[in-house]
Amino acid sequence: MPVKFGYNRSVPGAVWYTRGVWSFSSFRRDIINYNEAINVVDTHLLTLISELYGLSDYDIRRIGAHEGGRNIVYTCEQAGLEPRILRVSYLNDRSREDMLGEVEFIRYVWGHGGSVPDVISSMKGNLLEEITHEGRNYWICLFAKAPGMRLADNHYRYRDGVPITEYYYNSGKTLGKLHQLSKEYTAVHRRHHFFDKFNAETISELIPSSLTLLKEKMLELLDTLRTLETNREVYGMIHLDYNDGNYMIDFTTGQITVYDFDNSCFGWYMYDLADLWRSGTGWIAGEPDAGIRKAFMDDYFRIALEGYRSETEITDAMLEKLPLFIDALLMEQIMDVFECMRNAGESPECDEELSYYIRCLEDGIPYLGLFHEIYSSEEPFEAEVRSI
Repeated sequence: MPVKFGYNRSVPGAVWYTRGVWSFSSFRRDIINYNEAINVVDTHLLTLISELYGLSDYDIRRIGAHEGGRNIVYTCEQAGLEPRILRVSYLNDRSREDMLGEVEFIRYVWGHGGSVPDVISSMKGNLLEEITHEGRNYWICLFAKAPGMRLADNHYRYRDGVPITEYYYNSGKTLGKLHQLSKEYTAVHRRHHFFDKFNAETISELIPSSLTLLKEKMLELLDTLRTLETNREVYGMIHLDYNDGNYMIDFTTGQITVYDFDNSCFGWYMYDLADLWRSGTGWIAGEPDAGIRKAFMDDYFRIALEGYRSETEITDAMLEKLPLFIDALLMEQIMDVFECMRNAGESPECDEELSYYIRCLEDGIPYLGLFHEIYSSEEPFEAEVRSI
């Protein structure tokens, strides 16, 4: 079983887990925690939502999620009916336009042959519904349930009799198709851009004041990213969380279906490709020889890129920026962890994993430290706990 990199806020069987807020001033004044939101939805809204989407014949069950999450998610199943996934967003940090920007993109990708679940319109014909309860807006979306199962739920066993390289190729190919459709997409409603969330203000809000060097390194990283081109061939709607926790695999065909576009935004396609690279680390994390780890990652990413390039183009010049975008992943990961603590009402603190991420950024250690002396195959992606 591979070692998985990063804080996984999902639980077994969950098909949505989310992260990311950035309208901090209004958010702090109107905070509601996950359990409070569940109580409101289950007690006051679920019957109305069922009527809005014609779900009265379904067995609707809530999926567990992490503290600090932004969505409440339900499975909707009944014999003889197509299974659905119901998502209720309860935080107040995003606009209606931004929410529509997500579901409209998913509908476009689905309608043009991309491997994503469809967005199911309400009985009123809307992709997004809004319910106001006691002055708070709740955003409602319904999705077709992605076929298959997650790799983790199959104990990281791939298809019987089929080499794992097929999976590497397909994960790249699925992402390539998504990016090709993004290059052709013209948004109706504006979805936020990368720098709307990742900027000096959000870094100041989320990162504890004692981590001065980390903040400096993040700001330097943002300055470098701002120098990059943003034409349609390199920049468009991206997933921003492309990993095996956010797609299902049909184990009869190998088909991958991607979901959870909650963090999607306009950004560089290389960001998702860096996530694709990161996904390979778990397969080799337990190997003590750095040279073998490096050889595996080179081979893994070569195969994944073959799949990717079967659907769209990426220049060698952009691929050379892979270390930069892996650092961007680290920045996002660190900000996300502190954000989840904040959303859950917890005081910020570091464990071994978060301390490792921070050291990589502060010390300029590339490739998640996977080939560096900081790395230990016995304790992958862990370092001495930082005091905040």
